[in-house]
This record gives sequence, C-alpha cells and structure tokens, in this order.
Amino acid sequence: MTDLDNLDALSSHELHDLAVRRALRHLDAAFLWDLLRAIPAGEAALGNPEEAGEDAAHLSSLISDAFASGKGELADSLRPIYLSYLKKHRGDLHAS
Repeated sequence: MTDLDNLDALSSHELHDLAVRRALRHLDAAFLWDLLRAIPAGEAALGNPEEAGEDAAHLSSLISDAFASGKGELADSLRPIYLSYLKKHRGDLHAS
C-alpha cells in the first residue's frame, strides 16, 4: 500500500482511485456530486470546451467521466479536489 501519510506524493491517478473508492464505500454522494460538477470546469481548463459542454449537458457522460477522471491531464486538473477530500478523511483511508 502507498504511504497515505504523504498524500501529496501520490500520483493524480492514485488520488482519484483513493478518493472515489472512499466515497463509494461511505456512500459519500456529496463528494461524488462535487466531482461531477468539477469535471466540466476541468475539461474547459484543459482547452476542451466541447467536452465541457457535453459533460454539463449529459449526466451519464459525467458519471462515466467521474470514474475515468483518474487518468491523464484531467486527473491532474482535478488533483486539488482529490487531495482536499482525502486529507479531510485521512483517518479512515487505512481501512481501504
């Protein structure tokens, strides 16, 4: 297991996986909803306005993107969200 005491050292992909797994395990719909709302902004920040508009218009696309948002530049764009969430819930990450 990766050292969870230094979350900043984890890759964006690892942060995504930890955060989404924790949210699913704890039925944390608020975090998942925040993530879904952040994806269009993340896409826009990467210069993908068409993808951002499509994500905002199609919830199913957002849900799919949420599970795939741990890859590549989008994961890096959403990194602050994962770090904030994981630091807030650091105490129960070791149970993963």
